[in-house]
Amino acid sequence: MTATEHSIEVVRAAARAASDKLAQDLIALDVSDRLAITDIFFIASASTERQVNAIVDGIEDELHKFGMRPVRREGRSGGRWVLLDYADIVVHVQHEEDRIFYALERLYADCPVVDLQLDAADPSRMKDSEPAVGSTEEDTADSGREGVEAK
Repeated sequence: MTATEHSIEVVRAAARAASDKLAQDLIALDVSDRLAITDIFFIASASTERQVNAIVDGIEDELHKFGMRPVRREGRSGGRWVLLDYADIVVHVQHEEDRIFYALERLYADCPVVDLQLDAADPSRMKDSEPAVGSTEEDTADSGREGVEAK
């Protein structure tokens, strides 16, 4: 069994909202084969408790537009690890230190990763191969030669 299209759509919306709040290391794991209670674990991290809560606010606001409210919310007061249970997806927003310590990705390393399509959703995120606006092909070619002595 794999995650439903609805779950994938919801987790992508949550990822966009988290990304907008500068969440780090975003990953979505299809845990539907391992857990009967949910389809996807979405994990994001931040460097401060305040930012963890800002990311959570952004996700809740975005998913509210889909008519969704979390079935359960835990950890909000501490701001170290907030869990939002939307039944189809479970959102984990962790302080980066807690994320390293608990290593959820390692526990579910055998689960498939869901493509969050963040680059496709935001045209301002440029791929490394695309030149910056106003740069020439020569500028782009030279930028890959950092550390090489000039002749």
